[in-house]
Amino acid sequence: MTTNMESIFLENEHKAALEPEKYATPELVQLACRNGYKGSTTGFAPGFVQANIISVPKEYTKDVLLFAQRNPKPCPLIELIEDGNVSGKYFKGDIRTDLPGYRIYKNGEVVEDYVDDVTPYWNGELSTFLFGCSFSFESYLMKVGIKMHHIDAGKNVPMYRTNIECEPTEKLKGHMVVSLRAMPSGQIALASDVTSHFVRTHGSPIHVSNPAEIGITDINKVDFGDAPIIPEGEIPVFWACGVTPQIAILESKVPFAISHYPGMMALLDMKDEDLMNW
Repeated sequence: MTTNMESIFLENEHKAALEPEKYATPELVQLACRNGYKGSTTGFAPGFVQANIISVPKEYTKDVLLFAQRNPKPCPLIELIEDGNVSGKYFKGDIRTDLPGYRIYKNGEVVEDYVDDVTPYWNGELSTFLFGCSFSFESYLMKVGIKMHHIDAGKNVPMYRTNIECEPTEKLKGHMVVSLRAMPSGQIALASDVTSHFVRTHGSPIHVSNPAEIGITDINKVDFGDAPIIPEGEIPVFWACGVTPQIAILESKVPFAISHYPGMMALLDMKDEDLMNW
């Protein structure tokens, strides 16, 4: 069943698809969010980096840094904003208002969902982590002829919790989340090569084909995002996903945290090509 808020998001996404010029740069996307846009950012501000965010109490800063260091595929760190600051070197807007949607966590549970402004929850003791997002390499896949079916359909990318355990720290543990993109078998090597140059936005795929091998029992039942589009004859390809830190927050029962809502990213003042490794 679609909630009222989900209906609003879907309506916003439809409007955005009709007016792409309003979402062409990070500044415009941030302004749109401040003025009420609530939906996926897939395909927005082409060429600019999109990031996952997680804000935690400062006593968890060391553990999140160590968790990212030990799990670089799902948690490629781009920037750390400390001491409750709401902007940084690469995110020039207000981290509390300039994303389409947020989640609030308390003691291992999501207590507020689809939040559009986290200012009432903010304090000067929070550390905010910006992690790379696979949205940043999608335009490069399309440039070499690999279709992004979710973008063509105006949908969010499908995301799943897996049975892959991340390397834990003293305070954090969790299972990896993956995103899915389907393609013909003849394009998988090309997709792997292209995305291998984007180490800070998850790099090459972590799994191909049989989803059951990584604990996904029903590929049509997503944990985050929209249902997959898998044309006949195409194969599911899975990349590590930056929603993984959210799962660590839940599984570790962190007393308080804020994150983006999956698929509703922070747009950074940084070009995708700045993150490429050749």
